[in-house]
Amino acid sequence: MIKFLDLQKVNARFEDNFQEVFKEFLLGGQYILGEGLKRFETEFASYCGTEYCLGVGNGLDALTLILKGYQHVGKLKTGDAVLVPANTFIASILAVTNVGLVPILMDVNEDTFNSAVEDVKAAYTNKVKAIMVVHLYGQLADVEEIMEFANAHGLLVIEDAAQAHGAHTATGKKAGSFGHASAFSFYPTKNLGALGDGGAIVTNDGELFEIVSKLHNYGSKTKYISELPGYNSRLDELQAMFLSTKLKRLDEDNEQRRNIATLYRKLISNKKITLPVCNVRESHVYHLYVVKCESRNAFIQHLYDQDIQTVVHYPLVAHKQQAFINLQTNILTKAEQLQQQIVSLPMSPVLTEAEIHQISKAINKF
Repeated sequence: MIKFLDLQKVNARFEDNFQEVFKEFLLGGQYILGEGLKRFETEFASYCGTEYCLGVGNGLDALTLILKGYQHVGKLKTGDAVLVPANTFIASILAVTNVGLVPILMDVNEDTFNSAVEDVKAAYTNKVKAIMVVHLYGQLADVEEIMEFANAHGLLVIEDAAQAHGAHTATGKKAGSFGHASAFSFYPTKNLGALGDGGAIVTNDGELFEIVSKLHNYGSKTKYISELPGYNSRLDELQAMFLSTKLKRLDEDNEQRRNIATLYRKLISNKKITLPVCNVRESHVYHLYVVKCESRNAFIQHLYDQDIQTVVHYPLVAHKQQAFINLQTNILTKAEQLQQQIVSLPMSPVLTEAEIHQISKAINKF
């Protein structure tokens, strides 16, 4: 069976390094908010091209803390609307509703799966105070054009870069460095994945950083002195040290993902399958390789019968989820259509060329 994602094989490449890191962690004796975390925050801020990085508990917390932080500094208030793509993981919506803001869902481009500036303009009302730009599946959205629109209308832009570690423009500007603040997830399946949960906020906004640095640790900057009603959302020291180890290989792994995508495109020739579109090679890090097929269930079963695992990301758009059944929405034709067609093929830097040939051959027989 070709697994959709073999995490054991992905992380086995770092085993010797992990053993050294764990020994350093044990001998260091500081297991929360230690030097290993500070080192990773510095490294990841530098990698993204931002001034600040704050490690937090997970990607949802990163988004939530950003929005809560902007409420504290007075740039958002309860009841304000936030534009969010309909085609995204549920965490993007939960972050908005969890802090008393109102999500307004945008449709998406049927080729890139991301919301484009045209979708922003179509969904915008004067109640909107922020735009959440999601770089879904690892591909940069039209974030520069969206930033122009946001600046013209005085809107905040928050990047949900949970799936886009290292994606960049042709000029080298990376995911996480475009918006006013950005959230990353280090869930184990991510391109930069921990061996547990984790997330980070990156930003150039010093005022926001000061606030979220308190919010994530009980509202406290000085131990036992809480200045704000905060949370407990801290990136684990050991996970930060593991992430520092893996960060050194991230660009190499992303390039391997691009090579696999190129090989898929070369080998898959079935007209029933629509392959993903990428306009600039470096702008996509292929966290997921998502194709479209109108006969999706039959396609998934066909590949399973050929010992190939697939996954659907995601089977329900946000406004079809029971949690948001009362969410008022615009017409979201493209997002709802995609929901019925998308399938994620195996994708990881440890996928072999022989496996890619086997997968492509099976697809061409469908």
